[in-house]
Amino acid sequence: MSQQRIALRGVEVHNLRQIDLDLPHGQWIVFCGVSGSGKTSLAVDTLYAEGQRRYIESFSPYTRQFLQQLEKPAAERIDGIPAAIAVTPRQASRSNRSTVSTATEIAEYFQLLFAKIGNVYCHRCQRHVRRDTPQTIVERLAEFPHGTRFMVAWRDEVLESSPLAERVNPWIQGGFQRGIWRSQMINFNDSLEGILDDGEPLDVIVDRLTLPTTNPTRLRDSLETALEHGAGRCWVLIEEDKQRADSKCTVQIDGRNWRQIGFSEVMNCEDCGISYTSDDPRSFSFNSPLGACEHCEGFGTVASMDMDLIVPDAQKTLRGGAIAPWNTPAYAHELEELLELADDYEIPVDVPFCQLTESQRKLIQDGVPERNFGGLAGFFKWLERRKYKLHLRVFLSRWRSYRTCPVCHGTRLKPESLATRVGEHHIAEFMAMKVQHCRESLANLQLPVAEARLAGMLRGEIDSRLHYLESVGLGYLTLDRPLRTLSTGESQRVALTSALGSSLVNMLYVLDEPSIGLHPHDVGPLVSAISDLRDRGNTVVVVEHEEEIIRAADQVVEIGPGAGEQGGEIVFQGTPQELQTDSQSITGDYLAGRRGIGVAAERRSPKHGWIRLVGARGNNLQNVEVEFPLGVLCLVSGVSGAGKSSLVEETLYPALCRQLGKDAPQPLPYDAVTGDGQIEQCVLMDQSPIGRSPRSNPVTYIKAFDEIRKVFADTPEAKTRNFTASHFSFNVEGGRCTRCKGEGQIEIDMQFLTDIYMLCPQCGGARYRQEILKIRYRGRSIADVLELTIREAFVFFRGRAKVQEKLKRLMDVGLGYLRLGQGANTLSGGEAQRLKLAAATSWKNKSRTLFILNEPTTGLHFSDIVQLQDCFAAILDVGHSLLVVDHDLQLMKGADYIIDMGPGAAEAGGRVVACGTPEELVRKGNSPTADVLARALAETFTEQKA
Repeated sequence: MSQQRIALRGVEVHNLRQIDLDLPHGQWIVFCGVSGSGKTSLAVDTLYAEGQRRYIESFSPYTRQFLQQLEKPAAERIDGIPAAIAVTPRQASRSNRSTVSTATEIAEYFQLLFAKIGNVYCHRCQRHVRRDTPQTIVERLAEFPHGTRFMVAWRDEVLESSPLAERVNPWIQGGFQRGIWRSQMINFNDSLEGILDDGEPLDVIVDRLTLPTTNPTRLRDSLETALEHGAGRCWVLIEEDKQRADSKCTVQIDGRNWRQIGFSEVMNCEDCGISYTSDDPRSFSFNSPLGACEHCEGFGTVASMDMDLIVPDAQKTLRGGAIAPWNTPAYAHELEELLELADDYEIPVDVPFCQLTESQRKLIQDGVPERNFGGLAGFFKWLERRKYKLHLRVFLSRWRSYRTCPVCHGTRLKPESLATRVGEHHIAEFMAMKVQHCRESLANLQLPVAEARLAGMLRGEIDSRLHYLESVGLGYLTLDRPLRTLSTGESQRVALTSALGSSLVNMLYVLDEPSIGLHPHDVGPLVSAISDLRDRGNTVVVVEHEEEIIRAADQVVEIGPGAGEQGGEIVFQGTPQELQTDSQSITGDYLAGRRGIGVAAERRSPKHGWIRLVGARGNNLQNVEVEFPLGVLCLVSGVSGAGKSSLVEETLYPALCRQLGKDAPQPLPYDAVTGDGQIEQCVLMDQSPIGRSPRSNPVTYIKAFDEIRKVFADTPEAKTRNFTASHFSFNVEGGRCTRCKGEGQIEIDMQFLTDIYMLCPQCGGARYRQEILKIRYRGRSIADVLELTIREAFVFFRGRAKVQEKLKRLMDVGLGYLRLGQGANTLSGGEAQRLKLAAATSWKNKSRTLFILNEPTTGLHFSDIVQLQDCFAAILDVGHSLLVVDHDLQLMKGADYIIDMGPGAAEAGGRVVACGTPEELVRKGNSPTADVLARALAETFTEQKA
C-alpha cells in the first residue's frame, strides 16, 4: 500500500464500471462530468464512505451505535485512504433549532466565552451579580465612609408557626444573642415566652462593627460564620440617616433606617431573590432546558390563531361563511351558535366582516362563557385537547401562524441567561448580528487583562469561523438564522465553514458542489478557502461544474462519457491545462470554447404583456417596483443575499397565487401586483424533495407508472389470472410482497451495532409476489422494468404512446439516466426540480402558465444546461412564460431579459440594479453581474469570429 496516494481498484458503486484510479495525497482534485455520470458515487459513496467506515471501526461497539455508519463500497481494494469528512447538500438540517451559529460551532464557543468571562447584571434591578467571598465583602464595605456603623447577619426562614422561644433556642446555644424580627431588635436572652412566631423571617445578628474595623480578622470571621449558617447567603445592615435613606434597599429597625445589602456565595441577586447560573455553558443554549425560554421552549416563536387565515375574505358576512374553519360540516354547529346569540349582543351577521367593530370581533374570538359559547379561542382549545389525531393536527395548522414569542421576544433564552454580558452585549445580541458585524464587535471588545487571557483562544476560534463564513460569501447572514430558511447552496457553505474552521490535517475532505447558489463574482474567495484547506496538508476532492473551480484545481478527473449506463468510466485524468486540449473530454470542449451557448442573433420580446409588482419590502427588499415580461425567458440574477428569492419566491409567487384564487403562503409585504389577468396559472418549482420515502420514484411522480401498470394488466396472462393494474403496485396490498410490504429489504435490529438492511428473503428485493413476477411483457417482469433507466424504458415501451410521452418529458429535462424505480429520497435538489418541471410540462392543460424556477442549473454540467435551455424553448413555444432565479453564465447569455438585484447582499442589496437584455445590462454596468457577463459575452463573440 502506497502512503503517497489513494489507490482504488475495481470500484463498482452504482453505475461505476470497475474503475481503477490513483489519487495523490495533499492535492486538490476536481471530479467533473455530465449529471448522472457517477461523480458523487465515486467521491461520496466510495471515498468518503470508506474513509468514514474505517475510522468508525476503530471505536468500540458501544460507541458505534451512536454514529452513522455507511455501507462498505463495492470495490476490490481501496488503499491509502485517510479519515474522511464530507460536505454535501443532503446534510442540511430542516429543524428550526439548527442555526448558522450551531451548525458552525460558533454558538458553542460563544457559550463557553460567556460562561468563562461573562458579567451578570440582574435583569430586574440591573445590579451587578457575582459570587461573594469574605474578602470581596470586606472590599465592598471599605467603600463606605469612616464612622459608618453596620451589622452582619444571616436569615433564618421557617415555614411553620411555633413559639418564638423555641425557634431562637438553637441560636442561643450556638452563641448568638440578638436578632431582627418584625422590624425590631430582640435579645434572645430576654423573656420570649408566650410570643407566637408565625414563620416570619428572623435575621440572626453575628456581629456589630464600625468602619474602619480595627480587627479585620474579626470581620472576616463574622462574615464566614454568617455565610456558613445562611447556606451561602448573608446580610450587611448599614446605618443611614433619613436624608440618605434609599427606599429601595432601606429597612427600619426600631424606627431607625438601615441600608440592607445582600451577599451570596452563589449567583443570587439578594435584592430581587433571583438565582443565576452563569458558569454553565448550557445556560446560554436554547437547546438546553437550562437556557431555553420556558414559554416557546427555545424556538423563538409560538403558534397562534391567525385571523388573516381564519377570515381569508373579510368582505364576506358571518352568515355567508366569513369564518373559514366553521364552513366545514363537522364544525358548522359553531357558526349556528354564533348566529343564535348574535342579536342579543348586537353582532350584525349580514354585513362584511371587515365592518365589524373591535368589540364585536373580540366577542367572536373570546366567546360568551355565560352562554356556553367559547368563540374561536374556545373552539381551538377544544381541538388542541384532541390533537393526538393526525387529521385534527393538520386542520389546526391551517389556521395558525408562527409569531415571535412574547416572553423572550425571539431571543429563545430565559431572562436569567440574557442577564450575562460580555462587554455591552448579551449572547442573543451577538447571535442577532450579521457575520461581518459580529467579527468587528469581537475585535473591538475591550476586556480586563485577566478576562482577555481567558477569552483569547475562544475569540480566536470564533473569529476563524466567522472569517470562513465571510470567505464563502455568507457575511450577510445573521448567526441566529435558521438553516431551514437558507437556500441549498447557503446551507452547504455553512456546513463547509465547519470543515474549514477546524484545524485538522492529513484528512480527506469531500466537497459536493460547494459553489451551489454562489454568484460567479463570489467564487474567488471560495477558491482561496479551499486552497487553504489543501495547504494544511489535506487531500481535497471536489465534485464541481463551476469553471473557475475546475481551472484552480491541481488535478481534474472527468467521469463519463454519458449518464447512467453510458457513464461510470474515467474519461480523463490530468491537469486543467491538459483537460482543455483533450479531444475526448466534453468538459474540455466547453472550457476551451469549442462548445458552448452562443449569443442569440435575436432575443424574444414579451408576447403576453408584463406583470408589475409594486412596493415589495419584505426581508431586505427596499420598496422594489419591477416589471416581469411574459412569454420570454426572464432571469432574476444577483449576488447571494441580494433579495432574489425574497422578491420572486416569497413575494411575487404567493401574491399571484392569491390573485388567481390558489392556496399559497402569506406573501412578504407589498403594495400591489397587476397583470395577473394575462396568465391562468402560476407554478413554483423549487428544490424541495418530491418525497422522503423510497416508495416515491420518478415514474410514480409523473404518473407514468399508472400507464406502465396498465400495460402489464393488459397482457393475456394477467387477464387470465384476473390481475388488475393495482396488483402491479408495490404500495398497496394485493401484488406486493407480504414479507417486506413492497420495500424490497428487511431491517434487522443489531442493538449496539448499526441496524442492517438485507434483501427480503421472500422476494429477493423484487418487491412483488412471485405470481406477479411471472407476468411478463416483452420478456421482462414489472420488477425488471423498474430497474431500467428512463432512456432504456423509452425504447422498451415502443408503440405505447402514453408511456413514451411521459418518459420523453423526463428525457427532455436531462433525467434520462435515472432508473424508473429510483427512490425519491436519493434524488438531488436539482434532479427533484427538473422532475417537477417534467411533470408540469406533461399536463394536458394548455392554459397560459407562468413557471417560476429557483436555480434549476444546480448540479448541471455545461452540456446539461444546453439541454435544459432546449426544454425552456419548448415551453415558451407553446405560449407559457418562464421566470428563473439563477446566475449561471450560460443561462444568462441565453436569456431574453435579465432583472439584476443588488448591488450587494443584505442591506447593501434589495434593489433592482438594472433590467434589460444581457447586452443592455453590460452597457449599463455598475454591478457584479454586468462585470462577469461582459467577459462572457466578449469571449463568446471572439470564439464565434474565430
